[in-house]
Amino acid sequence: MLVRSIENQGAEEMMSVFECVRARLETREFKPDPVPEAVLQKLLEAGRWSPSQRNRQPWHFIVIQERHTLRQLAAMAPSGAYLADAPLAIAVVTEGARLPLVDGTRAISSMQLVAWEEGLGSCWIGGIEREGVKRLLGLPEACELITVLPFGYPTDAVKRLRKRRKPLAQMAHRERFGTPYQTA
Repeated sequence: MLVRSIENQGAEEMMSVFECVRARLETREFKPDPVPEAVLQKLLEAGRWSPSQRNRQPWHFIVIQERHTLRQLAAMAPSGAYLADAPLAIAVVTEGARLPLVDGTRAISSMQLVAWEEGLGSCWIGGIEREGVKRLLGLPEACELITVLPFGYPTDAVKRLRKRRKPLAQMAHRERFGTPYQTA
């Protein structure tokens, strides 16, 4: 599978899914440009087609675009003030999942990769006042809020950033922890 390069949004240059994974950044600065409805639909479909435990598909995706609601959500996220500046957010919620974080994260990963394919950035908001968000969005008690994901087109400054990672030798092991992974 090939995806558009975010640096050449709309251009014919394509990157593999592996290159997309390597290049995708957590985006905290967004342009004010709205996300087209067709792209939003694609993000929701990516979440819907994600795998889940026993194919239970326990997700609910709440689309949030009203500026007032985005500001209220940002106020409930001490590490996610940038949510107020995003043109779009999707609250990822599970209901009846045995492992809500696992199933929710599967959908989130799919949505974030498709977002990057479409030239959008996103960022997982870890610290958020869950009960306040549940009240604001009218979530039933039985629902588990996983996170609220902001989406938008990254600013030019964000697009110039590059990931830095530890060498594989510091994190990969063969057969047992402490046995260095080396190519065979």
